[in-house]
Amino acid sequence: MNYRRFLHGAKFWFWVALFVAYSAGAVGLVLIDTYDDRYRNLSKVKLTSVKVQEDVRRAGASQVAAVYRAQSGMPFASLPAGSTFQVVWPDGSTETMVIVDPTSTLGVAPVKDTQVTAADAAR
Repeated sequence: MNYRRFLHGAKFWFWVALFVAYSAGAVGLVLIDTYDDRYRNLSKVKLTSVKVQEDVRRAGASQVAAVYRAQSGMPFASLPAGSTFQVVWPDGSTETMVIVDPTSTLGVAPVKDTQVTAADAAR
């Protein structure tokens, strides 16, 4: 009798743990819209889109990530090295970036083949 009860409890907690792990993984990608007031007037962001040079996009994304970290509740834990986030540039184009070095001005790198122009995003 005790074995059945234990087995039932183990199954229940297994599914609870699986649901929590899936939920945490599903919200793992941060979306930063640079049209928001706190990002819109940043010097490296104003004229940035997926069509400009990679270094300009990296600088803009690094600036956006720094502001995001500064305004989060846990600035040293948010967007650590290796984490990814998606940027929506002012023109509506989007791309996914990965944090390479949180302390560098070019510490963000674009993920290959994730750039979507504003015209393609509108479809």
